[in-house]
Amino acid sequence: MVMRLFCCLLLLSAMPLMAATKLEASVNKNPVLAGEFFILNITVDDTIKDEQPDTSMLLKSFVVGPTSLSTRTNIINGSMNKQTTWSVKLMTRREGEYTIPSFTVAGLSSQPITLKVAKRAADADKNNDIFLKTSLSSKSLFVQEAGVYTLKLYLAKELLDGSLGTPSMENAQLSQLGKQTEDYELVDGKRYLVITREYLIQPQKSGDFTITGPAFQGRVQQNYRQLEVSALGNDQQIEIKPIPSNYNGAWLPSELVSLDEQWQPEDNTVEVGTPITRTITLTALGVTKEQLPEISMPDITGIRSYPDQKENNNAVRNGRVVSQQIASYALLPQTPGTYTLPEIKLPWYNTKINRISFATLPERTITVIPSSNAANPVIINDSKNTNNQAAGQNSVDATNPQQIQSSAPLWLIVVAVLGYLLWIVTAIFYWVSRSTQNAHVATTTDKTPALPSLKNLLHAANKNDAKMFYSALNIYAKTVTKQNMGAIDTLCRAINDAELTNNVMQLQTQLYSNKKTTSDLTAIVKLLKKYQAQTLKSQQAVLKDLYH
Repeated sequence: MVMRLFCCLLLLSAMPLMAATKLEASVNKNPVLAGEFFILNITVDDTIKDEQPDTSMLLKSFVVGPTSLSTRTNIINGSMNKQTTWSVKLMTRREGEYTIPSFTVAGLSSQPITLKVAKRAADADKNNDIFLKTSLSSKSLFVQEAGVYTLKLYLAKELLDGSLGTPSMENAQLSQLGKQTEDYELVDGKRYLVITREYLIQPQKSGDFTITGPAFQGRVQQNYRQLEVSALGNDQQIEIKPIPSNYNGAWLPSELVSLDEQWQPEDNTVEVGTPITRTITLTALGVTKEQLPEISMPDITGIRSYPDQKENNNAVRNGRVVSQQIASYALLPQTPGTYTLPEIKLPWYNTKINRISFATLPERTITVIPSSNAANPVIINDSKNTNNQAAGQNSVDATNPQQIQSSAPLWLIVVAVLGYLLWIVTAIFYWVSRSTQNAHVATTTDKTPALPSLKNLLHAANKNDAKMFYSALNIYAKTVTKQNMGAIDTLCRAINDAELTNNVMQLQTQLYSNKKTTSDLTAIVKLLKKYQAQTLKSQQAVLKDLYH
């Protein structure tokens, strides 16, 4: 017994002295199909915590997915084996022969791997349960002209979770338009759930470019099994044309630009001091709202102009970006007369006929007449004043009082009335804003969003049930992130804690990998508790600021 205990102590004392002696790299498939994900495993025969292989060189030839880390220690007949494995998801877009380079960890290097990639059949997705389709609103655009890229993910099986990438293009800005939509579609007699996303493309440089299709990877339920699936969107070729050398002014490439206006009141004859509201609407097809130029109101002597409201917005209609600017101006005639408001002319480049065009508003003539509310002139009794002056009197005859009417300019009356109204509106606004602020504070206090309970996670962790725990974690992540697809990955990115991410990856490896490994479920719960405590502290800080 003493001898056995001595051997164990000797073995334990020797453990720190063990060092890595071998680094191997392998793939789970070879050859693979273009557009098909496979796993690259990099394994070292020791426990490595502070170092990991550099996989950045893989980005040149592969689509690189997430990397998971697993460690394992086995003691068999007194012999101890340690192992650290990094697993990387990879995919190639095109067929050919590729070389996965060697990696270096702990002073050891792996051997390169020659990978053969076979061409994917043209009709490979015809009867597939999951596939991607991409399309463009136009195969040819001008620099800074807006185009729409549409991505559709077709799903014929129940999706458990997944991750859908984004398209990419050199020298261009791509941003998602609105939220994704879901609908159902029949393809060759098969019913698919179709998830659609639309992206705005704004090229910044001329030339021929490729929009690289996104990749999808996920898990689906098939009978009682969970299967890993992947799909690849096809690339799109696009031509970007330069700005014509003969174009002057703000660059506005579009298929259609129009100017419209509304007047209130609509009459061409108004009185002095009567406010006129002129609303100008600029609509352009194929540009973003940020590209719409400013519309300036020309100065006219005798009529004052004040900018009122301006609103820019854009939307997608029939695969085209439609942008609109609505600007209102207040015109206030000062003196009677006839006035001609000059024509407004806006240049733009017509991408349909490839020439400069103009959007115009015609000139408009208005007549300003004196105000009908003007006061009567002053009436003075000259004879009585003469008598009073002769008698050296400074008072008015009480038996024959004179009638004096004062006349003030209309603009002074209007200013006085507007000032009085402004004072009333200010008082009302102050009272309403105080009431709204108090109500907002009360509402915020009552409706501070509560984070979901960790009870189910803790229960599964205590039972050490990894499947139950992962299901509860998925529900928790969906509640926090408000996402149905890839909620756990989104939650990990939002919390941005390396320890939490590694523990979740280890849990996924335990559930869905052939490798035998274990994960620390209790550690995940503790890290989520820490996240909830920090979130609650932030919410309390916000409420505290609202009360001050």
